[in-house]
Amino acid sequence: MRLDQFELFDSHFHIIDERYPLVANDGFVPSSFTLSDYLTTMSRYNLCGGAIVSGSFQAFHQNYLTDALKQLGPSFVGVTQLPWSVSNEQILELDTCGVRAIRFNLKRGGSESLGYLSSMASRISEIACWHVELYVESADLPNLYNLLIRLPSVSIDHLGLGGEQFKTLVKLAEKGIRVKATGFGRVNISAANAIKDLYSANPESLMFGTDLPSTRAPRAYSDSDFELVIDTLGHEAARNVFSRNALKFYRLMDR
Repeated sequence: MRLDQFELFDSHFHIIDERYPLVANDGFVPSSFTLSDYLTTMSRYNLCGGAIVSGSFQAFHQNYLTDALKQLGPSFVGVTQLPWSVSNEQILELDTCGVRAIRFNLKRGGSESLGYLSSMASRISEIACWHVELYVESADLPNLYNLLIRLPSVSIDHLGLGGEQFKTLVKLAEKGIRVKATGFGRVNISAANAIKDLYSANPESLMFGTDLPSTRAPRAYSDSDFELVIDTLGHEAARNVFSRNALKFYRLMDR
């Protein structure tokens, strides 16, 4: 199969540039994965844009992200980590650079704490129409369910990592929360079954991403993950998951 027959908005990938600060997370510091490395890896795909996501090892540093977004142009957006104390002016400045969301990394840390999720979600939505993205295990979702469905706009990484509470993720998708079809090598359930269930619950929910360079994942991203979506959903539904849903969510559809 030709990888370039579908437009792809890569909804979740990382740039690791050693020219900028990296912060050890539980003793882990990732290897370099530059913007050049990413574009080389994706050269066989029909890439129409994507979302650069700040990792735990980048904490609240922004320069690596704004530099990459400047080079990539307006079809790419940023998902950053910010402290509760961030000023409105800083949020608007980052918005001008292409940042569109704040990430709460509940699994690895490196982000603001969960206690600020509701207040920050409301604030960034009002100021800049941003949303929040969560790296969270599905086991924690039942306790967060009522909070999450009240937030202005939310997405959840890596299929919620699967697990016994995956059914709660499906319920959240029914309520309009987006789910990233990413990190298939991280989940402990059938990615194909998860994709099928989530798409059935809400065809606009799923957004595919490579999760490159797959730091700390038991299995790194491979082309077979892309092909799995097509085999599971068929061509037309796959187009929604590969680009249309994310372009709408990140407010890029008119570009």
